[in-house]
Amino acid sequence: MSLKAIALNCTLKPTPAESSCGLMLRHLSTALKKHDVETETVRVADFNVLPGVSHDEGNGDEWPQIKSRIDAAEILVMGTPVWMGSPSSICKRVAERLDAVLSDTDDNNRIPTFAKVAIVGVVGNEDGAHHVSAECYQWLNDVGFTIPASGVAYCVGEAMQGKDFKDLPNVPDKVQGTIDMAASNAAHLARLLKAQPYSGTPS
Repeated sequence: MSLKAIALNCTLKPTPAESSCGLMLRHLSTALKKHDVETETVRVADFNVLPGVSHDEGNGDEWPQIKSRIDAAEILVMGTPVWMGSPSSICKRVAERLDAVLSDTDDNNRIPTFAKVAIVGVVGNEDGAHHVSAECYQWLNDVGFTIPASGVAYCVGEAMQGKDFKDLPNVPDKVQGTIDMAASNAAHLARLLKAQPYSGTPS
């Protein structure tokens, strides 16, 4: 059973700037491909995503283009740099916009994201990977995604130094191991949910 994933690059830099976050997502996409998962990557900074908590805020809002790609995928890969110890402001904007799914319930009080899995990729040159993944886990679960075991891959450099993930000559073995495990578990769980969705709770 082939699956689709959508990877959201929440770097603050628009294309064509180099992005350590994008590099992490490329490695996760490669790992997912080994499990018959095709990944499309979207750099959110390239879109005009307006503030708000609806599916479409109008006035040139381009969030609906991204949301339609999330709808078409079984796996969401959230990629974010660490900024001041927290997820990027763009990552938080995605969280706010996904809040709209909470009103899209069916007769069993299920929202569409109940059928989807999410994992996280974190990069940076400061402390905070565990805190960032914890924040992302919470809001992703709040809006209906299921997080698999070992659902994060991260690489952060020494605090208060300038070396980024993209500056490394190769991916450290332990980081590659977390990438491979996150991808494997995400694909496994997504197939289970696709075959046997949550039953929900009838009103």
